[in-house]
Amino acid sequence: MTDVAVVSLHLYPVKSCRAVDVDRATVAATGLAVAGARDREWMVVDAQGRFVTQREQPRMALVEPLVDDGTLSLRVPGFAPLALRECGEARDVVVWRSSVRGYDAGDAAAAALSAFLGQDVRLVRFDDRAPRPCNPDYAGDSGATTLFADGYPLLVIAQASLDDLNARLAARGFPVAPMNRFRPNVVVDGLEAFDEDHVDTLAFGEVVLKLVKPCTRCEVTTTDQASALRNLEPLRTLSTYRRDDRLAGITFGMNAIVAAGAGATLRVGARGQAQFRFA
Repeated sequence: MTDVAVVSLHLYPVKSCRAVDVDRATVAATGLAVAGARDREWMVVDAQGRFVTQREQPRMALVEPLVDDGTLSLRVPGFAPLALRECGEARDVVVWRSSVRGYDAGDAAAAALSAFLGQDVRLVRFDDRAPRPCNPDYAGDSGATTLFADGYPLLVIAQASLDDLNARLAARGFPVAPMNRFRPNVVVDGLEAFDEDHVDTLAFGEVVLKLVKPCTRCEVTTTDQASALRNLEPLRTLSTYRRDDRLAGITFGMNAIVAAGAGATLRVGARGQAQFRFA
């Protein structure tokens, strides 16, 4: 076992939009939550109901969810903040290979997002009446579910892994990459670089997170989250040493499920222990 500590906590109430950084959060079974917002509870979809992300719309990084006194609103550049609420019946939507249901957020949100992104889009809220299971090939028989996340409730990254990457970037003459390029939920200290690849569980009191699958990375990591400008790094450097042939991709960070402690609070600075597994 290794002693670890929580460095930072982040959730993304609207999939692929800007993060909400918090000092504490409730660890729900489907991911982090704060008053008025759950991680990836809302999602932008195109005219066919298919999910839209920074992969094809990097300007989504500039769209900012705001959580204030139990109310979630969305600040789209050029528009007044929009209070988010579901309107009407749920509709069919698609995220990756999952067909799920989502409640439409109404015409005002759709108009603002469509104008800003230059694409006909709608905003939808996850319909809890139809849970979305995680892949049992990795989550096993845990019964874990998620909302509109790519596949799992949480993403965990060791601070040392980013430090290692930034040392490599600096040696090649490139600027360092901030952690927000990788959009984690939980950042931890106390692990060596990429030790999270081999962690079975992280236990912080009653909260136990089980790390189940490496996270494959895409061009979102090359998108500056403050400007929405995109280049080739850090993905190009990661490709030189983080290629996973089994997953046919470049990995950085670990997807996790909640093994115990759903409903408990996790705080920045919380200390715990990492239990390793080695195949």
